[in-house]
Amino acid sequence: MRPRVRAGDEQPGGIVGYPLPALYREVAFIAYHFHWSPQAVLTLEHAERQRWVEEISAINERANSEANP
Repeated sequence: MRPRVRAGDEQPGGIVGYPLPALYREVAFIAYHFHWSPQAVLTLEHAERQRWVEEISAINERANSEANP
């Protein structure tokens, strides 16, 4: 239960929303690299989606550095 502040209003906090352009970028990035449907990517929790984005990016960076020594 959220604590009340002195005026009786609920204390703000938590994630209100995730920027839609960022969500589209994450979904497109993962779906493209893994050949997953956008719906499959959207079932992932936010933290898991971001983790996959980081892993794919790391793989791409290594591949690019090996191709351009």
